[in-house]
Amino acid sequence: MKKQNSYSGSLNPEFLVRAYKSGIFPMAEARDDPHIHWIDPEMRGIIPLDAFHVSKSLKKTLRRGIFEVRADTAFEPVIRACAAAGRGRRETWINDVIIDAFIGLHELGLAHSIESWRDEKLQGGLYGLALGGAFCGESMFSEARDASKVALVHLVARLRFGGFTLLDTQFVTEHLKRFGAVEIRARDYLGRLDAATGLQACFHSAPGTPPGLAEELEKLWS
Repeated sequence: MKKQNSYSGSLNPEFLVRAYKSGIFPMAEARDDPHIHWIDPEMRGIIPLDAFHVSKSLKKTLRRGIFEVRADTAFEPVIRACAAAGRGRRETWINDVIIDAFIGLHELGLAHSIESWRDEKLQGGLYGLALGGAFCGESMFSEARDASKVALVHLVARLRFGGFTLLDTQFVTEHLKRFGAVEIRARDYLGRLDAATGLQACFHSAPGTPPGLAEELEKLWS
């Protein structure tokens, strides 16, 4: 993994968009570290949208409707939960600089959250950056079993329905492999990224579930 020079200070939204479109992304060494490192991996993680895998147990959870899933109703709580130490992690790479930058991107309609709610409490979710037909997934969190997994399934359905072609996971973990995540070389990734960002896609974050989105969800858990 190649790491570019560190930087401290605020991140301009326009600059951040250019960075993502060029294939690099920011990370901090720790939650309280004020510095930003620009990451340029030689291998990139993606989840092919047409090969997304949902386990039998997760399909059961989805069909039971344990969680109410919403989009873009609690972006700041989601990113702050992702930045906090939680179940299975003592430290994260999301510092205040990144939080502030992504809140700005959300206000511009570029960064989005998918949230799993139960009894009006936020139980899990994820957030990322939408650039044309590319979605750069940043992080997820879970306070209840399967909450973040359900959010991921809903994200994939939303991306497929909205005309996206690339779901970038930055890296591949054992957890993401269960959903079909694979590694590709940076050159291949950049080609896919360039093609995807030139597309017109829609995240469909308005309240309510469009009929076509409901059909995509049923395809994933049937």
